[in-house]
Amino acid sequence: MRFCSLGSGSSGNALVVECGTTRVMMDCGFTLAGAKERLERAGLAPRDIHAIVVTHEHDDHMGGVARFAKRHAIPVYLTRGTSNWLPPDFPAVLVRFIDPHTPFAVGDVAVEPFPVPHDAREPVQYVFSDGASRLGVLTDLGTPTSHVHEKLSGCHALVVECNHDLEMLMNGDYPFALKHRIAGRFGHLDNLAAGHLVASLDRSRLTHLIAAHLSRQNNTPALAVAALAAAAGCEPSWIGVADQDQGFGWRVL
Repeated sequence: MRFCSLGSGSSGNALVVECGTTRVMMDCGFTLAGAKERLERAGLAPRDIHAIVVTHEHDDHMGGVARFAKRHAIPVYLTRGTSNWLPPDFPAVLVRFIDPHTPFAVGDVAVEPFPVPHDAREPVQYVFSDGASRLGVLTDLGTPTSHVHEKLSGCHALVVECNHDLEMLMNGDYPFALKHRIAGRFGHLDNLAAGHLVASLDRSRLTHLIAAHLSRQNNTPALAVAALAAAAGCEPSWIGVADQDQGFGWRVL
């Protein structure tokens, strides 16, 4: 099992998971050309993607899904709430409805969705597995819940949102309402909240910990890394960062 990020942040998100001969892409917030170029950097082509699983309808996650899936005839897995944002002409044959509490499989990839508090219609995040290793991905979350804790405990790899530094956000130029939406219980995790979540998890099997969805205006990689390193009790050099432009290269489990 291996995984890589094609990019992570408010300008677009996508992550690829490979188990055996199956490759699943989580979200696609890029243009057709952008997604193709980012896949090529990872040594892949659009035809190598067997399915797209969607977290929620926000444009940085779903903005490129319909075009990419329609162009390359790729099935899309998403909740019924999220599906309301598919365009009317999207082929029904490519739609796969999921239940937020029910695992499913795409070829060799076992997929466990789980619901999260976020300001979207029916948002989920995912745990991926090949039967031996588990990758937990959490990119948009306002408040950690016991269910989130249960799903992410014991994972071998974690990609965790570190969206903002709270002080930078509150002292920055964003409008007052936007600041409080981002920092609210249905918004995004700040560095310290992400650290507290990681510290509370069973990390006995953890071999990869990556900070994701960093705000360019309200965070820095150094702050996010420091928070996760302190939480995990490890050296900062052990923490990875998912960059907006480059994502991160293949990690193997």
